Amino acid sequence: MKVQLTDRFCQHAKSKAVQTDYFDATVPGLALRVTSKGTKAWTLHFGTPRRRITLGRYPSLGLAGARTLALETEEGRTAGSVAALAEAYLKSIQGNRSASEVERRLRKDVLPVIGHVPLRELHRRDVTRVIDSKASAPISARRAFEDIRGMVRWAVARGDLDYNPIDGMKGPPLSKPRDRVLTDDEIRLLWHGLSETRADMASVLRLCLVTGQRLGEICGLQRSELDLDRRVWNIPGSRTKNGHAHSVPLTELAIDLINGVGGVSRGQVSNFVGDHQFGLPQWTAHDLRRTALSKMVELGIAPIVLGHVANHRTTTKAGITLGVYVQHAYEREKREALELWANRLQRIISGGAEVMAINAAIR
Repeated sequence: MKVQLTDRFCQHAKSKAVQTDYFDATVPGLALRVTSKGTKAWTLHFGTPRRRITLGRYPSLGLAGARTLALETEEGRTAGSVAALAEAYLKSIQGNRSASEVERRLRKDVLPVIGHVPLRELHRRDVTRVIDSKASAPISARRAFEDIRGMVRWAVARGDLDYNPIDGMKGPPLSKPRDRVLTDDEIRLLWHGLSETRADMASVLRLCLVTGQRLGEICGLQRSELDLDRRVWNIPGSRTKNGHAHSVPLTELAIDLINGVGGVSRGQVSNFVGDHQFGLPQWTAHDLRRTALSKMVELGIAPIVLGHVANHRTTTKAGITLGVYVQHAYEREKREALELWANRLQRIISGGAEVMAINAAIR
């Protein structure tokens, strides 16, 4: 009989025959075996061929402990560890829009540091080790802490942990949001400096600046997303930060760059930028998106149009009026905004070429 085991159920469970197995709906194969004499013991049914082993007596081994021990014992699992908990947690949030980002962060920033720690031994000092490992990236440190906190709260809620070992722990503060916007001169120096580096990296970074889209969306661009007859890039919701499909009108400058995009990851581009600052004050790939959007503001682009260009639903669907009654997609306005910016960018770039030509002639 499969039931959602709780501490109260285990305490009052009775046998309906010589013995009755109450299988846990949370951990497959785990069962509370109750005999007609009132003896209660935890058993685990697992493997191929099917095997059954006794884990311990109830109440000496409580529900949370039995679940942890079952995960430890089951074949092929990194049993009873933070890593095992993460696998179960990630399965539980698969329907969430942020699931892929949570999984990426857990596998990249958390599990390499504390994945081996037994779940019943998890301590806030383990979380501190994760935070300390991201000391140079405060936003990543904060996100890692939030992911661990969410996972642990989930484990407590379903009984895998009897208590929250990090309850009351304060995570690292978020650093002040970046506000770096490149000047026209910096844009010019960067654009021409990229010509002396890897062509694929140059294309990705220039496309960030031309379209104002996110680095991850550009690195993940698929040819099937492009409608070059209509000059539109259709990004599916599965690849956008907010989970909503987004269309990006393509200017001629953007189309010229797209053929050079592909085969590099967001991490590779970020590392490249860290190593190639071209003598400019510190900048990141995301600063290029901010620069593009800020320059469009200077060109007089309305905030609602800018929100559609950036796929910022906090702007485009804010309130009842925009969220429910206004369903206009602003496709024409987006194209006009991006065309205005492309023309302005071309003038910035060519201005640098003219200055270099004049300097060369003087020499």
